[in-house]
Amino acid sequence: MSSDIAMVDAHVHFWDPTKHYYPWLCDKPLIPFRYGDYSAICRPYYPADYFVDAGDHNVVKFVYLETEWDPRDPIGEMDFVAALRRDTGFPNVAIAQAWLDRDDVAEVLESHAARDFVRGVRQKPRSSPSPKGRKPGSMSDPRWREGFARLRPLGLQFDLQTPWWHLDEAAELAHDFPDTQIVLLHTGLPADRSPEGIAGWKAAMNALARCPNVAVKISGIGIPGVPWTVENNRDIVLSTIDAFGVDRSMFASNFPVDGVCGDLNTIFSGYKTITADFSLEDRRKLFHDNAIRIYRIDG
Repeated sequence: MSSDIAMVDAHVHFWDPTKHYYPWLCDKPLIPFRYGDYSAICRPYYPADYFVDAGDHNVVKFVYLETEWDPRDPIGEMDFVAALRRDTGFPNVAIAQAWLDRDDVAEVLESHAARDFVRGVRQKPRSSPSPKGRKPGSMSDPRWREGFARLRPLGLQFDLQTPWWHLDEAAELAHDFPDTQIVLLHTGLPADRSPEGIAGWKAAMNALARCPNVAVKISGIGIPGVPWTVENNRDIVLSTIDAFGVDRSMFASNFPVDGVCGDLNTIFSGYKTITADFSLEDRRKLFHDNAIRIYRIDG
């Protein structure tokens, strides 16, 4: 099943902490991380490394996601991506870093929008660490929303990474900016696999899925200290597709980050196993066509 279908990896990172500054990869001690110890990925990772990891899987195009590069220089990361594209032909498109509540937001967004390969931006909004005692995050902040309002006029979309207990705020954001494409990252972060946690996650996902301008990326569903398996993730994958439908869902690797939880063959083969009973047309949408359309990738 590895090479049976052309794939777009809708969420991949390339980086080189030996040449550039990424606080979370370069600073010591390493920061607390949802997957635990991630020291194994604090090394250069380029397209050639990815293709070794991908093996026989027929990955034909990439969406690059900002890598939490030096926040003082979000434009510099896109210079790095431009050089990668020139030297390797990859990635095809990119989601850049931007801080929507900073004074330089207009300058940064205009610079990103001027590059023909940039499709949007990501900033992880401020969030509460758990559903208990949750406080409003960035998505409810007027200054942050002023920055968000700049996206659509520049032709930019937004990749949203936030825990599921903030998806009600995401739904309000999507409702208030119906012409801005939002892509929810990492399946809404269903880290709590307790019955209560899964029930809360499903309710939040179903509510957000009612917003037609929101799509979802099925990725980032590893469990700390537990090998990535179909058994652990089948319900997460199928519940997400049930909520958003096959036209607004897409698969992605989150590599090399998810390499902390499983090798790329295990993760991609797992997605293919879980969707083995889907029609060929639906599988093409999930693995390729939706990413081509939503990220406006040529070809």
